[in-house]
Amino acid sequence: MSRWLWFVIGILAVFALLNLWPRASIQTQAKETRKVVPSKEGLEVATIGGGCFWCLEAVFLELEGVEQVVSGYSGGKVDNPTYKQVCNGYTGHAEVVQIHYDPSKFTFDDLMDVFFHLHDPTTLNRQGNDVGTQYRSVVYYHNEDQKKRAEAAKVKAQAEYKDPIVTEMAALSKFYPAEDYHQSYYANNPGQPYCSFVVGPKVAKVRSKYKDRLKKAER
Repeated sequence: MSRWLWFVIGILAVFALLNLWPRASIQTQAKETRKVVPSKEGLEVATIGGGCFWCLEAVFLELEGVEQVVSGYSGGKVDNPTYKQVCNGYTGHAEVVQIHYDPSKFTFDDLMDVFFHLHDPTTLNRQGNDVGTQYRSVVYYHNEDQKKRAEAAKVKAQAEYKDPIVTEMAALSKFYPAEDYHQSYYANNPGQPYCSFVVGPKVAKVRSKYKDRLKKAER
């Protein structure tokens, strides 16, 4: 076998390993600081989880009417948890994003439509190779109207999936912003392997499926 062929096989093997590399194994040495980001007047807020919050943040920031997305943790039993604690799976938190959006441009129904189509809501406590309760599919509703709309969206989406949707619906209790280095993670780390092989394809998917909802700069 030629050295050139061995070289090609080696490159393909590296790509395959990177693609199978669980996100929880990624270590970061960044300083663990965080701050609360207030919502602007006139915006509404939704809190959802569906796997890696890097993915959800990057996807929703593409959409017209979404003003800001904050990665964080919710649904657990420990106050102000750290990323390491959440990844260990002992705090009960889910990785979530809080989406601040202009309802005159992007409705909660729009948000639910994107949510149920850009992650797999039928896999319990996992998305792809990211496994654990912190990656569960969940909607933490802020009020009764969001609850009703989220439940209706779940029923509607079920018609498009063979397996039962396992998305959890629960009232929002507390939301803790993630450490600063998690915010705008994809934008700041586009060449990082997980971003290239997992986040990037999700961003490409939203750009293809929701062309009419993209911010003008992304069209």
